[in-house]
Amino acid sequence: MNDSGGNTNTKINFSSAAFKKYLTNTSWLFLEKVLRMLISFVVTIYVVRYLGPEQFGTFSYAMSFAFLFSTIAILGLDNIIIRELVKNPEKRDELLGTGFWLRVFGAVVSVIAIIITLLIIREEFFLSILILIAASAHFFQSFQVIDYYFRAKVQAKYSVYAQFSAMLISSLIKIILILIQAPLIFFMLAFSIEFVLAAFGLLVSYKLNKLSLINWSYSKKLGKELLKDSWPLILSGIMVSVYMKIDQVMLKYMMDEKSVGYYAAAVRLSEAWYFIPVTICNSLFPAIINAKKTNEVIYQNRMQKLYDLLALFAFAIAVPVTFLSTQVTSILFGNEYLPSAPVLTIYIWAGVAVFLGVASSQYLVNENLTKLSFIRTAVGMLFNVILNLIFIPLYGIVGSAVATLISYSISVFFIGIFPSTRNQLKLLLKSVLLYQLFGNLIKVFKSK
Repeated sequence: MNDSGGNTNTKINFSSAAFKKYLTNTSWLFLEKVLRMLISFVVTIYVVRYLGPEQFGTFSYAMSFAFLFSTIAILGLDNIIIRELVKNPEKRDELLGTGFWLRVFGAVVSVIAIIITLLIIREEFFLSILILIAASAHFFQSFQVIDYYFRAKVQAKYSVYAQFSAMLISSLIKIILILIQAPLIFFMLAFSIEFVLAAFGLLVSYKLNKLSLINWSYSKKLGKELLKDSWPLILSGIMVSVYMKIDQVMLKYMMDEKSVGYYAAAVRLSEAWYFIPVTICNSLFPAIINAKKTNEVIYQNRMQKLYDLLALFAFAIAVPVTFLSTQVTSILFGNEYLPSAPVLTIYIWAGVAVFLGVASSQYLVNENLTKLSFIRTAVGMLFNVILNLIFIPLYGIVGSAVATLISYSISVFFIGIFPSTRNQLKLLLKSVLLYQLFGNLIKVFKSK
């Protein structure tokens, strides 16, 4: 195998069957996510307007609290199982069965942990109910192992059918709730119902492919092997959950629900785009794994192209939103939410780190460097908590946005601290500096 790169062709063959397969898969995922974003975005606008800053703040706080424990339910198994399904397709039933029961166990542990935490902090009864309703979704998410199978087989359309249908029905329920002026708790129930419907849809899709859950089997040995690989990702995921949602939890205790509402509105607008890196990476992950098997130069070349693409998307979103944040907030949420505009101006730039972080996380999983993933995430979480403690008393919700932006960036680029992944820092910096784009522009300028 030639690793020198001297005679290696790293160009993508656009006419190849493999490229068409991944393009089709990515198109399905991207189309579903775009439609999901548009529909959810419109529905969210009406929900935010209907609830108002204070009730929406309460809703967002409950969601954030439940999300802090979601990683325990997932157990870091998603990319691990996909990797194993790609490498060992003959172990499908054993991998899916073992993964399913591990996730059910994780869901039980997560809910128990939430209940214990609520009792310790003596949370209000109504808020506790909202949090537990949101956390109930963890059980139904166990069926996402079916989605892992379709992603490993590069057959995203089956997952798209299931999850899009669930989102559509859930959105219709929310619209009805607004029309009948339902209380807050029903909106939380609508959130959980979406996961019930998605689980049912995945089961139907799996059966339509002439596959059966009856063939699934649990292997204690395989379970230990999966957890051995995933435990750093579990810890890393906990850190991610904390530093993605701890800001809203801290704002609730250091300020009030209304402040959380203003902040959460800006966060919703910023995070609405985060499906882009997840969709692209989920679809291309099998191709990246195969590139690793084939040639190191092609492998690194694909990683650079992935980083470049995601950086361009992130900048294309952040730049216009920065200059139009006030107008965007006023038009979408109304003047009542104008305090959200300065938060949006800052928070939208965290997307650059998030986009690149999703891709570099895929790299760490592929290289089985999950411990490094945990370390860099832990550093990001630590900075986020400390900076929030400092900035919230000084600058309020704007200070929390600054803390998030700084901590996200530190977490992603901390990958360069480790000698084994220092080459990835170079690739990331090239993408952030738009090295390839400017390089091509210079070539075009010189040719003229």
